[in-house]
Amino acid sequence: MTSSEVCLYTYFVHRIAVVDGQGGGIGSLIVRKLRDEFGDSVEILALGTNAAATTAMMKARANKGATGENAIVLNTQKVDVITGPLSIVLPNAMLGEMTVRMAEAIASSAATKILLALNQEGIDVIGLVKEPLPHLVEKIAESIRQTIGKET
Repeated sequence: MTSSEVCLYTYFVHRIAVVDGQGGGIGSLIVRKLRDEFGDSVEILALGTNAAATTAMMKARANKGATGENAIVLNTQKVDVITGPLSIVLPNAMLGEMTVRMAEAIASSAATKILLALNQEGIDVIGLVKEPLPHLVEKIAESIRQTIGKET
């Protein structure tokens, strides 16, 4: 390849942010499923409201991790897809870990949002079929696959 061809060649990697708080259990399940489904063809960014959540997602094989309000506000503007529990767009959710700035940044990001509708914050989303968490995580992977156009 000549140097001009190298300049024209770009490899586009979809960036997926997984946002979680508390102990990071839901986020780590999502990261693990996405890594199993897509391997290294996507970049997974673990964004935790606290260090425990970020650490759990990093152990599940996220590419990079960042913690706290500013990290979430900044990085949710730089990704293609944001996923996690529905509570990531609810101010004061997760026992107060989700700040107004975090929820606003996620909700107003241009990224596609694929959220788990879990009733952890006293909010029932009507019209959804209740399913076990592993089935919901599988649906997240399928939705992301359709969004980014990746075949397995």
